[in-house]
Amino acid sequence: MKNQKAIGYENQNVFITGAAGGLGRVLAAECAHRGYNLFLTDVNEEGLLCIREGLERQFGVTVAAKACDLTCNESVDEMLGIIDKSNIRFDILLNIAGLDYEGGFTCRERENIVKIVTLNDAATLRITHAILERRRKGRRFTAVFVSSLASMFPMPLKATYAASKRFLLDFSTALRQELKNHNVNVLALCPGGMVTTKETTEAICAQGFWGSATTNPLESVAAKTLNRAFGGKGIYIPGGLNRTLSFIGKFIPRSLAAQLIYRRWNRAQNKWLNNGNENSVTV
Repeated sequence: MKNQKAIGYENQNVFITGAAGGLGRVLAAECAHRGYNLFLTDVNEEGLLCIREGLERQFGVTVAAKACDLTCNESVDEMLGIIDKSNIRFDILLNIAGLDYEGGFTCRERENIVKIVTLNDAATLRITHAILERRRKGRRFTAVFVSSLASMFPMPLKATYAASKRFLLDFSTALRQELKNHNVNVLALCPGGMVTTKETTEAICAQGFWGSATTNPLESVAAKTLNRAFGGKGIYIPGGLNRTLSFIGKFIPRSLAAQLIYRRWNRAQNKWLNNGNENSVTV
């Protein structure tokens, strides 16, 4: 790990969404290990309080936590009221919260399809705008958006999820340009698979070779994401194979890419769903 104090990233205040599990939990631990102060939020209150206590005990950093439904204006406003009452201002925003529902578009319940976009996109915009207004003056600000390797391609059977992640990729790229003269850096993280829950593990296994080959270890992704964001990078695709697939995808007609991806995902999802898996997948 780089010496963050040597490059001016000591005493950081970090806001993390989706912090109770998966990548959010690992990023919270990585930030605490570096000595940063944390404000954590997640809809899972029990998991949130558990990680707060663990990080405070292990690393001796200041950790605040507030359970929040990021898709609900009232819940977000309540959390922001606590932040403002304590006059907390931030240096880093890590937008981790997101989800997917496996299966074809017409095979999923309508509200579940809408919920993917509501959390992945609308809620991310809501919290990003709020935290940018609460960034610490006179300091470098860093924002990270979790997009996906899926954002690089049209994805039959994951159409809504991939489109929601494409939105985040394009939005973060545009926001990076918009705010670069305001001492703000924006990075889009575009990982392949990540082992975040039991459901994601089973989904990755159902993909066979390609599932395991494109999967990224969480701890490595967390550390390298922060280092690249602090280094001023605008996009990070973990894994050599994933970067190669992204590069090749630029030269393949999108209709052909959709056809090839459909063949892969049709087999994988049939195997996964036929084993009785119909729950959402946290990403």
